[in-house]
Order: sequence, then structure tokens, then C-alpha cells
Amino acid sequence: MEAVRRMVKFSILVSLLPLSSLVAYARLPDGRLHANMFRLPGVPRVPLDNPSAPVVSRSGIVLPPYNTVYYFDQLIDHNNPSMGTFKQRYWHTYEFYEPGGPIILMTPGESNADGYYGYLTNRTINGLIAQQQNASTVVLEHRFYGLSNPKPDLSVESLRLHTIQQAVDDLVYFTKTVKLPMPRGDQVTPDKSPWILIGGSYSGALTSWTMVSRPGIFWAGYGSSGVVEAILDFWEYFEPIRLHMPANCSADVQAVIAHVDETFTCKNATAIQALKETFGLGNMAHLDDVAGALRNNLWDWQSLQPSTGPGGLFYQFCDALEVKDGVNAPATGWGLDHALAAWGFYFKNTYYAHLCNDLDPETCLGTYDPNQPYWTDISVDNALRSWSWIVCNEVGYFQEGAPKGHPSLVTRLVQPSYDLRQCQLMFPEAFPEPPKTAINKTNEVYKGWDVKLDRLFFANGRRDPWKDATISAARLQHIVQTTPNQPIYLSDGFHCSDLKTLDGQANSTIYDVQVAALKYFKTWLAQWKPSNTPHTPSNVKVGPAVAEKVATVYNGVYKPINAFFKSVG
Repeated sequence: MEAVRRMVKFSILVSLLPLSSLVAYARLPDGRLHANMFRLPGVPRVPLDNPSAPVVSRSGIVLPPYNTVYYFDQLIDHNNPSMGTFKQRYWHTYEFYEPGGPIILMTPGESNADGYYGYLTNRTINGLIAQQQNASTVVLEHRFYGLSNPKPDLSVESLRLHTIQQAVDDLVYFTKTVKLPMPRGDQVTPDKSPWILIGGSYSGALTSWTMVSRPGIFWAGYGSSGVVEAILDFWEYFEPIRLHMPANCSADVQAVIAHVDETFTCKNATAIQALKETFGLGNMAHLDDVAGALRNNLWDWQSLQPSTGPGGLFYQFCDALEVKDGVNAPATGWGLDHALAAWGFYFKNTYYAHLCNDLDPETCLGTYDPNQPYWTDISVDNALRSWSWIVCNEVGYFQEGAPKGHPSLVTRLVQPSYDLRQCQLMFPEAFPEPPKTAINKTNEVYKGWDVKLDRLFFANGRRDPWKDATISAARLQHIVQTTPNQPIYLSDGFHCSDLKTLDGQANSTIYDVQVAALKYFKTWLAQWKPSNTPHTPSNVKVGPAVAEKVATVYNGVYKPINAFFKSVG
């Protein structure tokens, strides 16, 4: 019946969409709209063997399956509660819960949350803390992702309700008003039970941003690979890759990219065409699209984890360049001639089909045609469009070539203007001119790298391409220090590796981070008392925009509304 209800809800939603939003087009195998746009930062999914099976609590009570969907009546606009509510999906279990235990809340952030119910279990740091502290776990779908949409489409008018602060206020309103589907689930508000906020990547940053802008709600937080600092030209994304990939592969990639940039900026049409054809992209019109396409092989690094074997796609790419006649290249690589030919052959004959399926290069990799349907599709459950709105307006994170004089794995022909132009194509009503992404405002309001809070645990990875937007950024070395109140741990992990129990088993440095986190949360939760007002240190100043929203929404005038459709326990 649950599946039927969900299908009916989705059918009704689709029927409300304008015809223009129903244009059919083929998204790429990795879910992107085209292959010259960033990949979602993303929290890795944690698969379960049988998420539809009943769950047995530690006290022997049979509970609903992990994949049971619940619905919460969330405010459409926290600045104007009179607009009403929308249905926000969440998943929940009280497998380890005992009366008086904490509530652990997580949103996977910029993704459809269906399939993230692994974060209810002890296959993740969420569940490990829950098991240790007798906690209940919740996964909440972020507004404007999946099927949790305040509006029936992703038009510019709808997305004006899609901001960091609205997302922060969603988390707060949920904690203050939800009636969790468990015994006494209506008596676990933050004044009666300690709440813990956990997130990874963007949602790891959202953990910090929420605790800064809405003090007194979450007793403690855990941010994994939390990209707390908004950065427009995020060329450092590729630095951890350059420093930790095989040295021979790094050397040869740099040599090829330098050659591509030199050739494409000269006026030798014959050489330019020959180079385009080397990669099977001879018919593409724009050289920045061709050069930018080669970023995809480097973006594959983001999918790596300590448990990834030698068959990982990034490793296949390096093997294609560095293994010749069964012999590995020296640390300096084989040099430009071999690397260029090998990369071109691999990209054209193997990688392109994986990346683009049967799409032609201009459709898959081009960014200049304003009539491409991926610019105009406003249907819901389009994570890249929703995330692009936040990127274009508030955070940036554009992944470009390094400054001149610094080694670069990707072309310098792609600069922030390349991505800002795509913002205009996707949201022309909002951006008649290239947007001025408000990164300074974001960092001022939410403190970015300057965050100083009590009971906020940061965990980052040396091999994470997003590391230099986290509190462990290289430029912060010897500036930001770990403290007992705000510990900062750096493992040898990749992106959000410390969230997964399996990766702790695969890498001792990640295991050490997880053990440390469990110790901190045991200490912090022992300090909690009902009606405490946490996270109000004198050095955290809430910006006027945040203070105004807080006063508007949380002044007690509006009676909480809750949608609790499933009675359990």
C-alpha cells in the first residue's frame, strides 16, 4: 500500500507540471544533465542487504523495515508560514533507542534521499553512535530534492524558496514539531531530548551552518567532509587528486593538459582539429567544451573509497596511460607523446561510451546551445538543477584549472565565467547577466572557516577532492587548530569515508576517527540536561539576515503542524 500511495502522490504532482517541464531527454549514466558540468558532491550511499525486511530492536520488538517512508508537514516558507506546508519525506528507526536517549538527524543533502536509509543503521557513524548511546535515527530528505518539494516544479519562481537558510529552518522546525513514529515520539523535542545533527559534504557544511545560525537546538554535531567555506573559483578541488594519484599518471596528465591549452590557444587550425580528433571530438564547435570534457577522467576520483579495488574507473584511466606492453611507467611518466595518444585512444574507444552512452558529443559535452532540453527541464527530482541553483546563488565551488605557475590537471580554458554562463542558460529569468554568487555573504552569515562552536566534530580526508573547502583546507594549516570543544580529525580517507563503518574497517586512520568520535559523543551526551541552551558562545555572532528570519518564524505565534501517518509501537 505504501508503494501505491507514493505512486499516486507522484502522479498527482506530475499532472500539475507545465508541459514544458515534461520534455524527454536522456540524462547521463551518472545522472548529470551533461558532461561538462560538475558532479554532485554527495554523501555516499550505504547499501543494505534487504531494506524491506522487518527490523528487530535490541529489546526484541519487531519494527517497520528501514525503507518505510514517513511524511512530515514542513513549512513551505519559514518567512511566511501562512503559505502552508508540503510533504517532506523521512525515514526512521528506533532499533537502538531507549527512553532518554538522543535523536540523531541526518539529511543526505543534494540528492533524492530514497536509498539513504543505510544511515539509520550501524553500517554508518550515525548507527554506531545510536548503538552506543541508545539513540533513534532519522534521515530527512532535503527540500527541492527527490519528492520533497514545496512547489510542483523547479522553475525559478519555485526555487526562490530554495536557500541555505530555508534548509536550516527545515531542520529546526522538524526537531521542534515532529512526532516520531515510536513510543513517546511526541515527547522528544530538543528541550526534552538531546538532538545530534550529522551530515556529509554539503550536508556536513549544513550541520555547521545550522548550529551557527540556530543555536540552542542541536546539542552536538558531526560534519564529514563539510564544505563550510563558499569558494567561487575552487581550483583546489583537483589538488588532493594531484598530490595523491600515482605520480606517473599525474605527470603525464599535466603534460597532456599543458599541450591541450597551448594548442587550443594558438592559431594553427590544422593542429587544433587534429587534437580534437585525437579524443573523438572533431565535430565539437567550442574549444573550452573539448578541453573541459577531459575533466571527467579526473572527476572519477571523487567516487573512490578505501574499499575501492584496482578496477575503479579512475585507476582504469591511469592504467590506460601508464601501462605499456605490461610495464608500468616510471614516476615521471612516459612523456607527452605516449600519454596523449593513450589518453585519446582510451577516451575515444572506451570512456566516451561509458560517459555519454549513444549521445553525440555536442549533446553530451556542449554547453552553448540554449535550446538543449536540460536547460529548460523544470520537473521535480532533478538534483542537478536544484543543486545548480544553490551553486549559482550562494556557494560557487566551480572546479577549474589552477592559476598560471601552479601545476594543473585540468584546462585553464575553463574559468568561473564558463560555469556562470551555464547558470544563465539554466535560469535565464533569474540571471539576465552572469550571477554574482554571494559567497562573501554566505561566509559572513554562517562563519565558514571561522566557525567556533561547542560540541561540533569535524572529520575530513586527505584524499578528498573537497578537502580545501573544509576546515582542514591546506591554506588553514597552522591557523585553525583542533580543540576539545571543536575537534578536527584528518584521516587518509576520501570523500565522506568516515561516515561508513566499512571504510573504517578498510583503513586504520578512518577507524581511529570513528573511535574518537564515539568517545567525544559519549562525553558530550553525558553533559546534557533537559532545557539546556547549547551553542551560544559569545564568539558566535548571528548575522542580521538570520536573526530576522529567526524572529519571524520561531516567535511561537504559529502552531506546529505535523503529518504522522504511520503509528508504530
